[in-house]
Order: sequence, then C-alpha cells, then structure tokens
Amino acid sequence: MTVIGADGLARPAWASVDPLLRDYYDTEWGVPVRDEQGLYERICLEGFQAGLSWATILRKRPSFRAAFADFDPDVVAGFGAGDVERLMGDAGIVRNRMKITATIQNARATVALRDEGGLVDFVWGFQPAETPRPGEQSEVPTVSDESKALSRALRKKGFAFVGPTTMFALMEAVGIIDTHLVTSHRRGTSGVWPL
Repeated sequence: MTVIGADGLARPAWASVDPLLRDYYDTEWGVPVRDEQGLYERICLEGFQAGLSWATILRKRPSFRAAFADFDPDVVAGFGAGDVERLMGDAGIVRNRMKITATIQNARATVALRDEGGLVDFVWGFQPAETPRPGEQSEVPTVSDESKALSRALRKKGFAFVGPTTMFALMEAVGIIDTHLVTSHRRGTSGVWPL
C-alpha cells in the first residue's frame, strides 16, 4: 500500500511519516551506487542496521562517517585494536564490537578485491535479469537467489555481516534491483530498470 503525501506523491508506508526516511526515499534509496567508497559504506551501514531500524542508522550516519573516516576503505583497513576500543566508546554510533570489527574486516576485503576488478563490478555482477514489480508492500521480497549468491561470494572474499537478507536490502538501496511499488513516484527512476 502506498500513502499519498501532502505533496501528492505516493510512497510506501515506511517512507511516508518520518521526514528523514521520506527524504532518504525520495533522494537516495534505489539510486545506483557505482563507486567503491559509496558501496563499501552502504555494505557496512546495512550490516550495522541488522536488528535495528533503518531510521536509527540514518540518524547516526554523520557520526558513522566521522568515526570511520568517511568510509575510506584504505584508512579503515589500517584500523587496529585501539581503534576498536575508541569506537566502542563512541556514543554516536552503534557500539557493537562484532559490527565494528566487521567494518574493518570489510575494508580490508574491499582493498583486496581491487586485484580482481574491484568491489563495484563484483557486487553489480549479481544484478538479476529481472526485478520485482510489487503492487503492495507485502509483495516485496526480503531475499532472492541473487542476494543469497552475493552473500556467499562476499563471505568467500572475507566480508562479514553480509547475510542474504542484508544483501537484498543492499541491492534495493543501491539500485541493483527496483522494489519501489509500481504505484510509487520513484518506480523506474534509477535508470537501471524500466517502469
């Protein structure tokens, strides 16, 4: 079900109330991300989101960016035990030791992937032949064969907190698939998929 906002635009219920989520939906969610740093950031933030609301992560995103050197993989790959302890004391981020160490591990894996063509080509290589066409929010899947395959492949490359559901959310967020409802004003705006 879409909700028609005061501006006359149709959005899914999750993006229709909170101004932060509405802005994210209108300007960022589903827009293709094809740069290494941007994709690394999205992978890490999706991992931090596991078990939490996306609104929580969005509100903390400026603090995450400050804490993780704007998600520069080269810088974060050099983080050590002292950095983990510093980050565990940072109230501006989600202080989960496993997720923090996964972010460092993922930076190292991102750097290592450059020898094989890089993170962007690797992740976008799992773009399916078709994208969902949900009419209702209940028709939006939470996992796909491609997200399962991407999860397995990333784990083999040393990534952590990249489960199949998390990777499906990543694929939605960075435009690899289009799960905007067919009645949404954003459907087909990525330039990747037709209306």
